[in-house]
This record gives sequence, structure tokens and C-alpha cells, in this order.
Amino acid sequence: MELTTKYLGLRLAHPFVAGASPASDTVERCVRLERGGAAAIVLRSLFEEQIDRDALAHHQAEFGHADAHHEARSYLPMVDDCVFGPDEYLAHLREVKRAVSVPVIASLNGYTHGGWLEYARTLDAAGADALELNLYAVATDPGESGDELETRALAIVQAVRRAVRMQVAVKLSPFYTSLANFALRLRQAGADALVLFNRFFEPDLDLEQLQVTTSMELSDSRELRLRLRWLALLSGQGDCGLAVSGGVHTVRDAVKAILCGADVVQVVAATLRGGPDVFGQLRDGLWRWIEENGYRSLGQMRGSMNAARSPDPKAYERVNYLRALQTWRGELDS
Repeated sequence: MELTTKYLGLRLAHPFVAGASPASDTVERCVRLERGGAAAIVLRSLFEEQIDRDALAHHQAEFGHADAHHEARSYLPMVDDCVFGPDEYLAHLREVKRAVSVPVIASLNGYTHGGWLEYARTLDAAGADALELNLYAVATDPGESGDELETRALAIVQAVRRAVRMQVAVKLSPFYTSLANFALRLRQAGADALVLFNRFFEPDLDLEQLQVTTSMELSDSRELRLRLRWLALLSGQGDCGLAVSGGVHTVRDAVKAILCGADVVQVVAATLRGGPDVFGQLRDGLWRWIEENGYRSLGQMRGSMNAARSPDPKAYERVNYLRALQTWRGELDS
């Protein structure tokens, strides 16, 4: 049985990849991920704010305060609690590369077109096998149009792609006016793969302290449905790779994602809950499912239920919304 897949120019033994998370924060954890069966490892993201702050600190150390305002550092978000600064991130990348044999994918998280983009070249030189560019931006400025936001994102992708030799995946949110069109433009800008989707961490309110609070809640299988829709709609449109991130916790979840067109499945929450052995369990479970259902390889099943090949392609579009609302009865008449 053939489980190999190709993603970002890398030939992987199977589609299950360790997504960006605390599970890769130490060399020892990365070794455990490989031993548990991960086909590749995506390191936790390094943020634009961290790189910019580090550059500002170097500038101030070299030139002092002759022409600078004393509060200049406060213009950047507080990032002192981040696990890695830029230098530590590079050192960690090199150490992980020496310790494991599976591909190691670096990750950058940003939202503006700035000098931090040159850091992608540094990651390339440090030995990253590929790069995941995490476009995380919440559109809050009423003076900025959707087209302006997308144009800025495309410029970032183009700048990174020109700076590196390694292939680049773009991790994005579903909150674009025309996601299918934006995905096409990302491919034209140089994206080699798309990762669906980023998870926004929403604020909450502490009613006792009257403060805004933030917390990280791990995903569950219910989040997969949105990703299945867009995997199915984007699959087969050109040669851009597709990864699913968020909502895959079981073998059945993974099978659904691959049938809809995913080349790889990024696993995060299931790893944090169950440990690195989840990768071997998912791989073995996928093997059994493929064998039991008469497929000869992963490639044969991949995308076989996307919008172009599905026996009911309209189910991915508006008609499914109409059908669901018009046929639901529930407990109303009981």
C-alpha cells in the first residue's frame, strides 16, 4: 500500500504532519514527534513583532538614543513572553535539523510589508526544508478595503517567494470576500501550497475583573467541516498543494480531508492531548481504511470527492444551505 505524498517539493512517507505548536518547542519534543510517526514537523511561528523588536534593540544598542524617543520600544507589542526570539529560533531550527531526519518546516507570522520579510532568507540559509507563511490579520480599520488588505498580503507573499529558494506555503483564514479568487491570486504570487485554515483566538470578558481575557481552546472535529468545503472547492484548480489544519482528530476526519483534496494533514490539538504516538495511530488507521475500501494508494483516493469529481458537487455550494434549513424538523412537532 502506497501512503506517500508530495508537499512543498518534499516527498513524505505519509500525509500526517506535526503542525506549528508547543509540541516542537524543544529538540527532545521534535525527536519524540519523529519517533511517534510524524512525517514532517512545522515549527512554531516566529512573529513579525519579534523580528522588528529585535532589530530595534540592535539599532538602539549601536546608535544609542541620540535621535530616538525613549518610548520607541512601546510602539511594538510586548513579546517578552515568547518562547523564541529571532536568534534563538535560528539556533533551534539548526539543532532540530541535526536531530531528526524528517523535513523541518519553518514558520513566519506577519501582516505588514516590512524588513522582517528578509528573515525568510535567513531561515532558508539555516537549512529549513520549506516555509509556512502565516498571514494572520484581523481587518479592523474601516478605512481599509478588502482589496487593499488582499493586495498587501499578495505583496508579502511575492517578497518572500523572491527571497528564498525553498518552497512556501501560505496559511490563511477563510474570511476573505472571494476566497477562491484570492487563492488563485496567491498561487499566481508564488505560493506553492495553501494551509486551510488559521484559527483566530477570540477575546472574552472577565465580568468580575471587567477585563478582556484571552485563552487558547483546542479544536475538535466540528471545525473540520468548513475546511472540507474549501478543500473540495480548491482541489484540482492548478497544481497548488493543499494542507488541512484544524479539526482532524480521528482517522475518519483525516480520510474526509484527503477525499476532499488534502495533500497533507496537520495535526496539533490531537498531539497536545494524546502525545506524539497519535501520528502512528493515524497512519496505521489510514492504511487499514484504504485497504478495506479497495483503493490501491493514497493518490487514488485523494480528491476523489472534491467539487469537480463528487457525485453531488452542489452540496458544497448554496443548495446545501437551502436543503438543510428546509428539511430540518427537530423537536418542533414532538
